[in-house]
Amino acid sequence: MMSQSHVIKSEMSSSLPYISHGKGIYLYDQDGKKYIDGCSGAVTANIGHGVTEVIEAMNKQANKVSFAFKTHFFSEATESLGKKLANWAPGSLNRCFFVNSGSEATEMARKVAVQYWQEQGFNKKNRVISRWMSYHGNTIESLSMSGHVLRRKSLSHLLKDYPAIQSPYYYRCDEDVSLKEYGLRCANELELAIHRLGAENIAAFIAEPIIGASGGAIVPPPGYFKRIREICDEYNILFIADEVMTGMGRTGKNFGVDHWDVVPDFMALGKGMTAGYTPMAATIMTDEIFDVIYYGSGEINSGHTYSGNPQSTATALAVVKYIEDNNLVRNSFRQGEYLREKLTELMNKYEIVGDVRGLGLLNGIEFVKSKESKEPFALSAGITKMIIEKAFSKGLIVYPASGAIEGRAGDAILVAPPLTVTKDEINQITSILLLVILEVQEEVSLKTHDS
Repeated sequence: MMSQSHVIKSEMSSSLPYISHGKGIYLYDQDGKKYIDGCSGAVTANIGHGVTEVIEAMNKQANKVSFAFKTHFFSEATESLGKKLANWAPGSLNRCFFVNSGSEATEMARKVAVQYWQEQGFNKKNRVISRWMSYHGNTIESLSMSGHVLRRKSLSHLLKDYPAIQSPYYYRCDEDVSLKEYGLRCANELELAIHRLGAENIAAFIAEPIIGASGGAIVPPPGYFKRIREICDEYNILFIADEVMTGMGRTGKNFGVDHWDVVPDFMALGKGMTAGYTPMAATIMTDEIFDVIYYGSGEINSGHTYSGNPQSTATALAVVKYIEDNNLVRNSFRQGEYLREKLTELMNKYEIVGDVRGLGLLNGIEFVKSKESKEPFALSAGITKMIIEKAFSKGLIVYPASGAIEGRAGDAILVAPPLTVTKDEINQITSILLLVILEVQEEVSLKTHDS
């Protein structure tokens, strides 16, 4: 163990164990302690750790060539991955541009959306509308599109005011309206924002099909995205689906939007596309958007040094093939239903578990002071942190999703194990969560009683 680190960490004072290796849904530190990866890292390790087929594909490509710059060579691996992703995507989403991260993928979609309108002479259409309670990345531009109050706070003076409408968070709806009516009302806020800002100024609308880290797997009501698509079409605004977390089988279908039979104009992919085996992401656009640029300027002036490098594309291709060969999209759907059954048992058992939600293997648990009133804990109570730290100490890793209520309250976690997970492994996850939630509930009750 090193006595001094020369690496800057996000939480500089944090003291974490050193990772040794991983296999399947399990990770092991250098002291031999075993952890269940109950959130696939950052909802990334979709096929689990140490997959032989992917490692062999990585070695095979490395023995050929790992890097060739995008303006010098094409590569078979990159072309094959583009074709594979086009086959996975709905509608005419057939054109892929490869980048290095999900943040770059959403930002790329925003850039090309603006270029699409410029190529047709609509130079004023350069604004993006996004939702509050959303997260689209950590570059300045992608963070500008994010409505994550806590992450925006310290950089607000640098960010653009893209978040304009609320997200469909039915659990927190105080009015007596049906789920469908509430969803349509939320979707119609987009039309109101368009009227306020002027359709002539708006290039695109961006949304996560299921809200991930900023809300804890919030699933939109039926009809929500169908109405969003109608509004975008009516006012000549492009729809960007941020599938960085929800794509590649995570929700039990190929992509999150597939649950509502909606085809966006762009999809941003990342995370599960490479399952953590290499840093890589992609922006997929429709043939219609591609053709306007192809027959116009003929050039997209963007990309980075490592964009579409053969090492990463070969790795991603092996990951996608592994998902296909092992029917992991179907497994995500089936095991996701079982996981929600087990999580619902926890909700029925403990007062502080207010809601369980999700699709496939992207699931959230929201914690509250009172199940009846849905009163949230203040962020200062640190409930999410308590849950995560106690789970980690017991060998379970889960992901934080706190601050959903305007950055002042709201505690939630994501439970999103690899798509390879089995029922026995889900039982292990929920058994540990049972102990963790019991301990936290008792501590919270004791503090309330003492106060």
